[in-house]
Amino acid sequence: MAQKYSVSKPSWVPEEKDEKFACSVMGGIEGIKDTTVGNINPAIQSGKLKPKRRLVLTEDEYVEGVARGDRMTLSRAITLIESNSPRHFKKAQRVLQRLLPRTGKALRIGITGVPGAGKSTMIEALGNMLCDEGHRVAILTVDPTSSVTKGSILGDKTRMGTLSRRPEAFIRPSPAGGTLGGVARKSRETMLMCEAAGYDIILIETVGVGQSETTVRSMVDFFMLVVLTGAGDELQGIKKGIMELADAIVINKADGDNLVKAKVARGEFERMIEYIRPATPGWPTHAYLASAIEKTGLEELWEVMQAFEQMTKKSGVFQKRRDGQLLDWMHSMIDEHLHNLFLEDPVIKGRMPEVKDAVLDGTISPTQAVAELIGMFDVQRAAARQDDLFHPREEKGGGR
Repeated sequence: MAQKYSVSKPSWVPEEKDEKFACSVMGGIEGIKDTTVGNINPAIQSGKLKPKRRLVLTEDEYVEGVARGDRMTLSRAITLIESNSPRHFKKAQRVLQRLLPRTGKALRIGITGVPGAGKSTMIEALGNMLCDEGHRVAILTVDPTSSVTKGSILGDKTRMGTLSRRPEAFIRPSPAGGTLGGVARKSRETMLMCEAAGYDIILIETVGVGQSETTVRSMVDFFMLVVLTGAGDELQGIKKGIMELADAIVINKADGDNLVKAKVARGEFERMIEYIRPATPGWPTHAYLASAIEKTGLEELWEVMQAFEQMTKKSGVFQKRRDGQLLDWMHSMIDEHLHNLFLEDPVIKGRMPEVKDAVLDGTISPTQAVAELIGMFDVQRAAARQDDLFHPREEKGGGR
């Protein structure tokens, strides 16, 4: 039986009744079907109110809506892509497959930096400038996911108030979900969806900075590191790993009394770069000054990105990197599939508790435990369950 819709007042309400106060708390929705709003809203359930939009879109409607750049359809297509439900996976992949010919034409820019460096403010200033120049900009932001509540605030869209109101821009916050590097597992598909919708510049803001943050390098063309003045001590432990992947280092908040410090920091970073191999063959990495508040240095940054695109496309590095990223993506999906295939195998699931107890008791080492589990895993049987797309097996009987 479907769970009923319930609404209650919040813990705080005005002492006097006010028609403008429309805040309410909706009860839990466990058990409510996600495709039937009639189970949620009694007005729709009774037929008194009709939903403003279709609750379930067909594959054709997704493809046509995204292709014409409809932001509502794009948002719903991304939600379909991000869904972990098995029944959504095949439909999402079919939609993506049909839209693939429209992808690959955008410049993909990754932006990372220490928390508080002003990444969101810089993205908003840069995005507004690019929109003014006639570009369509998609911003994919990744928010940290709590290891306790498993939730994310997803507040970057709120922080980009002016940019979020522009029709030329599309902002999509997504939870990191514990993914290495703070890049959501479906970020690559989301990026392709935005390209199919006609956005020619994709900006990807990551959670923070660190060794694991280098995952974003595997999905963008141009990688930018945003730093602060006086943050050298905080960066000591991670600067080598992240700086050797950066195509540009931007000292943000270079304004007011901080401008002199920013210029000193620029010189320090330039000296550091001399000892690091360039992130992109043939492209010299440099440090730049910028102020997202005063809108200074942004035009220079955009010129640098355009020069980078022209140079790498001419040398062939651009396409070579894109090809390598596709193969890396495929390999990561293979790893994920094999990981799930192994853990979902009935034999492994039945044996796993006993092996874990043996490891904790010190009876066997973790290495021995892994060897035993892998030995039990019937690779041939698992492979036989998969259809060979390139060499289908011939049916038995009916011929020689």
